[in-house]
Amino acid sequence: MNNSVGNTARLIGAGLRALLVLTVICGVLYPLAVTGIAQTLFNDKANGSEIKDKSGRVVGSSLIGQSYNLPKQNPDDEEEAAKPDLKWFQPRPSNGLGANSVNTRYSLILSGATNRSADNGAVGGQCSKDAEEGTLCAQVIAAKDAVVTDNSTASYQVKPEDVPADAVTSSGSGLDPNISPEYAELQVHRVAEQNKLDVKQVAKLVADHTTGRTLGFMGEPRVNVLELNTALTSLTKS
Repeated sequence: MNNSVGNTARLIGAGLRALLVLTVICGVLYPLAVTGIAQTLFNDKANGSEIKDKSGRVVGSSLIGQSYNLPKQNPDDEEEAAKPDLKWFQPRPSNGLGANSVNTRYSLILSGATNRSADNGAVGGQCSKDAEEGTLCAQVIAAKDAVVTDNSTASYQVKPEDVPADAVTSSGSGLDPNISPEYAELQVHRVAEQNKLDVKQVAKLVADHTTGRTLGFMGEPRVNVLELNTALTSLTKS
């Protein structure tokens, strides 16, 4: 009986010691070591890939998209569609981008993409203006018309065939912070006109914020919209 109690006590003691040691190693030492390495070697990424404006104020993350919309006429009307603020470069369309009262350019509502097929609403195998209302094709056609209208100026007319796919479709996550250089360039004349800037100035801004393929072969060239608009803010204030 005494041996049984003693063996049990030793097992419990060994278990508690193991629990204490593993708690210290895995719960304290390991997180501190990983945090220390991350803060030392990858400080920017470890802190959320923050983007700061000229004054040093954090305006968002380079990893998460933001919307640039005009304030709603009726903030309590959930059905009222958001209208883009044409002074800014616009991101990809997405229900994952939203706004709040603290920072009107940074809010996550949801993440995800549509589960509709690419030919949802297609007529004769193609998306056309005859697509049934509410289908993906109808939404894409409407989005393309809006891009053409919004980005056409007195001196620059956007053609429907010039509208890139990312201008009318959301990414898989719905939170893509980047757009293609083609979509950014398509917006140059409108942004220049709205901000009373020279077109060449704005075009240079786009070129300066265009990132090539990772390691030269992975992914596609891209433009981070938040970084671009942060630079645009500095340009308009200079």
